[in-house]
Amino acid sequence: MIHPGLVSITFRKLSPRQIVDLVVQAGLDAIEWGGDVHAPHGDVAKAQGIAQMTADAGLAMPTYGSYYRVGHRADVPFPDVLVSAVALGTPTIRVWAGKVGSAEADTAYWNAVIADSQRIVDLAATEGIGIAYEFHGNTLTDSAESARRLLEAVDRSTLRTLWQPPKGSTVEENRAGIDTLASWISHIHTFSWRIEEGQTIRLPLDEYAIQWKEYLARIDALGGERYALIEFVRDDDPAQFLADAAALRGWL
Repeated sequence: MIHPGLVSITFRKLSPRQIVDLVVQAGLDAIEWGGDVHAPHGDVAKAQGIAQMTADAGLAMPTYGSYYRVGHRADVPFPDVLVSAVALGTPTIRVWAGKVGSAEADTAYWNAVIADSQRIVDLAATEGIGIAYEFHGNTLTDSAESARRLLEAVDRSTLRTLWQPPKGSTVEENRAGIDTLASWISHIHTFSWRIEEGQTIRLPLDEYAIQWKEYLARIDALGGERYALIEFVRDDDPAQFLADAAALRGWL
């Protein structure tokens, strides 16, 4: 089953209280709290307050959206990320697979990201928490094939990857990508956009209803519990978010 939710950094200017209230109004089930603004890495008191507020609203916290860049240990100390995740009570920490695209990364860079991935996965496992990569451009998980290569190289049972349609990808490529990562897909970042003259144009979520229904059904057929988390709302507009949430609930 796939449940609907929100990525909190969709509304960076809103407070955690405003976000919780908006998610409840939208009829969604969960929030992925971001580690840059709403639940800062290492701020245990803030995380505990957010955890209580979220739980009181009957919402789940399936993942903590950290900004840890694997292989770049000095940027964000992973222990700070981990204590926030523990305070939130989330089962998964989202991390970024470096800062270099898979085609540009040399063997030494791949090896550094692999080794650091193993380190943080093992540290998180001591707290009963899993790790999931952001599936994103300019990282080693910028395609399904490179993400699978990294996941297989790290070789940890508590490591997964999120999924979202890569920029400029076709429906056929996305189908194949889901199949390639079938054993590792955790949650889904859900949005609709198009590229015009190199610019990303945000659209209402139901602009790509046919495609999203197919992607969600394909992932749901893999079995297990997952969350489809809305992000990148057109114009950062809460009213558009409510419309997007209604569309997502209908598909699910």
